[in-house]
Amino acid sequence: MSQTITPSAEDNRAAIAPDVESKGRVAILTADQVEDTEFFYPYYRFWEAGYQVDVLTPTGAGFTGYKGLPLKTGTRPIEGAQAQDYDALFVPGGLAPGELRKNEAALDFVRAFATTGRPVAALCHGPQVLISAGLAEGRRMTSWRDVAPEVRAAGATYVDEPTVEDGQFITARKPGDMPVQMHRLLEVLDERREQNDKENA
Repeated sequence: MSQTITPSAEDNRAAIAPDVESKGRVAILTADQVEDTEFFYPYYRFWEAGYQVDVLTPTGAGFTGYKGLPLKTGTRPIEGAQAQDYDALFVPGGLAPGELRKNEAALDFVRAFATTGRPVAALCHGPQVLISAGLAEGRRMTSWRDVAPEVRAAGATYVDEPTVEDGQFITARKPGDMPVQMHRLLEVLDERREQNDKENA
C-alpha cells in the first residue's frame, strides 16, 4: 500500500507558508557549508513576512549547513534563474560564499540582480560574493571581521557596525546582527512595494 508523505515529514525544515497574500519573491543564494543560523533565520523570516523564497544552489540540490542542518527540498539551480523575478537577494555566510565566488553562474546572477536596483543583503562572509562579482568598489560595507581586509582591498570602506546600508546593499557582520539587518531589509521591501502600488494606482 502506498504511503503519502507530507512535506513536513519529508523535510521537516522546509518552510510551510502562512495563509497570507504573497508580497513577492526573494532569492537566497547559498551552497553546502552555509552557516546554519545565517540561512534559516532569514529563510523563515521572509516566509513569515509574506515573501515566497527560492533557494538557489549551484546544482539545484539541497544542502547541508556547516553545523549539519540540511534543507532537502525547495531548492533550484542558480543557472537559469532570472534576476528580474525577485524582489530581493540574500547571501548568507559560512563557507558557502567561498564556493559561490568560484561559480560563474552565481556571479553572473548577482551582477544581473544588482542592475535591477533592488535590495541585495549579504551577511558575515556573504560580502565575498559581492567582492568577486565586482560590486564592492566605492561602497560602504561591513562583514565578518576576517573578511574586512578583502572588503578594503576591493575598494570599499569597511564599517564595523551591525548593519551598513549603501544604496541597494545592506550588509551585516555576524548572526547576532540579523535582527537589525532583517528588520531594515523587510522595511525596505515594504517601502518599495508601497511605492510601486502608488505608481500603479
